Amino acid sequence: MIHDDRACILGEGAFWHPELNKLFWCDIIGRRLLCDDGNEWAFDEHISAIGWITETLLIIAGETSLFTFDLGTLAKTKLVDLEADNSVTRSNDGRVDPYGGFWIGTMGKNAELDAGAIYRYYKGELRRLFAPITISNAICFSPDGGSAYFTDTYFSRVMQVALDHDGWPRGAPTRFVDLSEESLNPDGAITTDDGDVLIALWGAAKVAQYGPNGVLKGSFSMPSDHITCPALGGPDMTTLFATSALQGLSAAKRHAQPDAGKTYAIETLLRGLPAPQFIL
Repeated sequence: MIHDDRACILGEGAFWHPELNKLFWCDIIGRRLLCDDGNEWAFDEHISAIGWITETLLIIAGETSLFTFDLGTLAKTKLVDLEADNSVTRSNDGRVDPYGGFWIGTMGKNAELDAGAIYRYYKGELRRLFAPITISNAICFSPDGGSAYFTDTYFSRVMQVALDHDGWPRGAPTRFVDLSEESLNPDGAITTDDGDVLIALWGAAKVAQYGPNGVLKGSFSMPSDHITCPALGGPDMTTLFATSALQGLSAAKRHAQPDAGKTYAIETLLRGLPAPQFIL
């Protein structure tokens, strides 16, 4: 089950690169980008989410901006500021949509109430979509590009919103699944090729699987409590990867969960979709 044994303070942004056939993820608090080929890259600010532009060029969400990063030359080029004038916040969950836009959420570095928002960067425009948000998470998209999902983990409700022909939200979000009565905390999420939504549950040591109708279909147990972000990848797109976090675990919990913070992998009967390409 252990896919990579490098422990992250706060693993996030699990992403299967369809051109390189490798898994990438972030350690937000550790300020590093990791790849399952053993490479890692250090940054001077928090980073949290990734998308691909070309085989070696990535888009990365940083603490104060969205920027490109070239894996070959290590060149870093800013695309747009992201709450750069607000020292309270940083980026959190994010993902490229089927239209080539990049959705990214922000949050307070100490989860300050209502400090964050969710944005979309598309064709050079960064537009704020939803605010206020306390802990932005679960950003993912239906396979047909007809809707987007997101959550404010603070309220434990995953929302769904319809998208127009350019990938912008149209109409008000509706409730997809409410986990508040179960005291569950939705974190990162992805969709499968048949439209199921896989949601990492922070504090519950699992990734839950919901059908397109929001009905729970099952779950995948993980070795540590703080599961942060799933990804589907591998040769057949059937391997479920999940990042985790040391952050928030007591000393006793860390002792009891020696694999906390590591990245996990489980073979499944699910199938993922190739990550969409960000259109620069």
